[in-house]
Amino acid sequence: MLTITLLGTAATMPLPDRALTAAVAECGGHSLLLDCGEGTQTAARRAGVNLMKLDAICLTHYHGDHIFGLPGLLQTLGCQGRTRPLALYGPKGLGEVWAALRVLTGPLPYPVCPEVLDAPAALRARFGGWPQGAKLTPVPTRHRVTSQGYRLDLPRAGRFSPEKARALGVPVQQWKMLQQGQSVALADGSRAAPESVLGPARQGLSFLFSGDTAPCAALEQAAAGVDLLLCDATYALPEQAAQAKQYGHSTFGQSAALAAKAGAKRLWLVHYSPMITDPEEELAQAQSLFPAAECGFDGKSIALQYEEEGE
Repeated sequence: MLTITLLGTAATMPLPDRALTAAVAECGGHSLLLDCGEGTQTAARRAGVNLMKLDAICLTHYHGDHIFGLPGLLQTLGCQGRTRPLALYGPKGLGEVWAALRVLTGPLPYPVCPEVLDAPAALRARFGGWPQGAKLTPVPTRHRVTSQGYRLDLPRAGRFSPEKARALGVPVQQWKMLQQGQSVALADGSRAAPESVLGPARQGLSFLFSGDTAPCAALEQAAAGVDLLLCDATYALPEQAAQAKQYGHSTFGQSAALAAKAGAKRLWLVHYSPMITDPEEELAQAQSLFPAAECGFDGKSIALQYEEEGE
């Protein structure tokens, strides 16, 4: 299961009922924070999200409305007793940003490990706890500054066959290792590989967070078949397309069209301009292009479940 929770859906400035951009992806007691706008801590408390579970904070770019919540959050994690390392991912320029943040946070009782993420990261190898094969992939996007979105994939191994495991002489205590993709030693000195007891790989789970972006081919490609796409929807109206392009953002309709072309399963519109007081009023135009479009709002959450055979 993969749980996605929106903490903030505002662009530029926070509103009384809309915090600045942030979202959390959680699986099995481990989580990732995507962007960290002002007020992220408060928004997390309202949504019932425990930020102590974070393995990494993933920044899409370094505009203030996406990072000004970091100093306070990093200090709070220290006050709450965090000692294990925290990864900090972002595009080019992260070193300079982290140097400034360190001045604001002061000494912390845990290591923060900044890394320019420009290639897929294997989450289980880095943090443990994530499903075998879980992968976080940076996606180059089109904004006024260097920016990237993030795609999270949780593959799912084939169905385990107890009959095949018994036939090979694998002790029951070692079945879980095979299910997790590890080979095991047998009594006769040979080894049993996971593929010898697992069926074909099953449909996994995927999620994509666009960050600030105009429509672009890289984002469309990365969104192919995702279970959930959170996409920039800074401007509501089609006639605002030129303005959206000028500032490196998208309209409701552009995000919906991209989701449709990519074959995404669900679309949540996020990152609303302060001019948009009620996103639901303009949702119909997005749904005319992509019926599974929904308006995101602070605290909105979904638990993505693996599909069972036959569904």
